[in-house]
Amino acid sequence: MSRIDIRHDHTLSTEAARDAIEAMAAKLTDKFSLKTQWDGDALAFNGSGVNGQIELLAHQVRVVADLGFPVSMMKGMVEGEIQRVLQEKLA
Repeated sequence: MSRIDIRHDHTLSTEAARDAIEAMAAKLTDKFSLKTQWDGDALAFNGSGVNGQIELLAHQVRVVADLGFPVSMMKGMVEGEIQRVLQEKLA
């Protein structure tokens, strides 16, 4: 199993950051067929071969994901897509 752990700084308000995480989750859900659910300030997600969460911290978002074998072979692509969407939504 492979793991992704990305931290991304932002200057948004908590509400704006939460909205951005929702938008990011929608993009990733479409692309990777994920299911999501909020638990406090963390958005848990899971799908075929991937489980993790997007955690809203003070001035930072942390994305942690465990990738199953088939998805781990595309780790670089998945990581790049997460970073691209974080940059787009939290800029």
